[in-house]
Amino acid sequence: MVEPRRLITPEIAAEYDVSPHTVTKSWSQHTAWPTAVGKRGRYKEYDAQDVAAFVRDHVHRQAPSLEPGRLYTARQLEDAGIGITAGTIRADLARDRWPAPDDTTGGVNRWTGATATQALAGRRGYRRAQG
Repeated sequence: MVEPRRLITPEIAAEYDVSPHTVTKSWSQHTAWPTAVGKRGRYKEYDAQDVAAFVRDHVHRQAPSLEPGRLYTARQLEDAGIGITAGTIRADLARDRWPAPDDTTGGVNRWTGATATQALAGRRGYRRAQG
């Protein structure tokens, strides 16, 4: 029988091209992070398949399925499952990291699905910079 592949923090970081800090301070704090299956030196070991499932389900953003011409509020974008919250959209808008609204009728900011999709595609990923 083949033993399941086990990974420790530095190996996880190398495999997914992120810093060890991202693994220990961000990913492993998530409620869906897999349970350790052992220990190697000072590091906990995790089943490689469990880690891969976590990354697939919680790290890699899925392309949103937004109607290009429809107008969405920040809350509606969050509810559509775009991977960021309405609060993040509002904060990024204030910091010029989110596009200006396409419509502000009634004092409510709204973006077309096309604008939101383009903004999401341009967001930085959670990858370590290539030097």
